[in-house]
Amino acid sequence: MARYALLGVPFVGTLWVPFYDRVDPTVGGVPFFYWYQFAWIGIGAAITAVVYFSYSLSSRSSRSPREPRP
Repeated sequence: MARYALLGVPFVGTLWVPFYDRVDPTVGGVPFFYWYQFAWIGIGAAITAVVYFSYSLSSRSSRSPREPRP
């Protein structure tokens, strides 16, 4: 169940607005406010994939060999 706690990380990272409510540093002329949020898209997708595949692998290994696949 601890792996599901990882899903809260993107929420905390994006909902804590005072942390990223600023312009500097800019990356390629894009203010921090925008590229920080854009970076969380990839980070959130990666975290979701880690949780999904860890659940998928653990449920697959706990299934008995004769049990049909859903």
